[in-house]
Amino acid sequence: MALWCTIRTFAKHAKELGNKQPAQPVFFVKPENCITTVSPLQISKHPGEVHHEIECVIRIGDNLQVEAVAVGLDLTDRAAQSICREQQIPWAKGKCFTDSAVIGPFSDWEGDYNSLVDETEGLALLLTVNGKVVQQAPLSQMSITPLMQIEALQQWAPVCQGDYLFTGTPAGVGQLHAGDQLVAILQTINGDSVSRFEANCV
Repeated sequence: MALWCTIRTFAKHAKELGNKQPAQPVFFVKPENCITTVSPLQISKHPGEVHHEIECVIRIGDNLQVEAVAVGLDLTDRAAQSICREQQIPWAKGKCFTDSAVIGPFSDWEGDYNSLVDETEGLALLLTVNGKVVQQAPLSQMSITPLMQIEALQQWAPVCQGDYLFTGTPAGVGQLHAGDQLVAILQTINGDSVSRFEANCV
């Protein structure tokens, strides 16, 4: 199983990090053994910084269609990532450390890729840290949509049923610290929870 992760899919997030949004989807891959589904998050065990990036995670089904969705966190060592970028080397140290792919419970999804970003019936992301909203956006704000992502992958990647697609994060990323309490929610536009993950950081 592969974890395909798309970068800079929300224009405001690209801007907040001083990056240009790419014209076409750009990906990196996390190993399957980066996945964690349980609390607490072992933030203090990582030798560098750990930043939160809430995302909608798609479990890819038959014919590469959407099978299920979950809330996820693409945890990132921002300092290590920045050094890798400056040195023009792969981002593995900044993105693929232990427990860096946090995934909440999956819910079946009956719609197609476009339905995820529908302005009235699609989904939205919400992340609070210590009770404060730090990331919040409907998927309809994505400039590089999940459909664009899967279509791009099909052109060159060995993407297959059972793979996960991390679809990118909205603006508001920031550092996590031991003692933080976070709640990550993938919800409908009306606020009904589809996938929820709560965790303490230790």
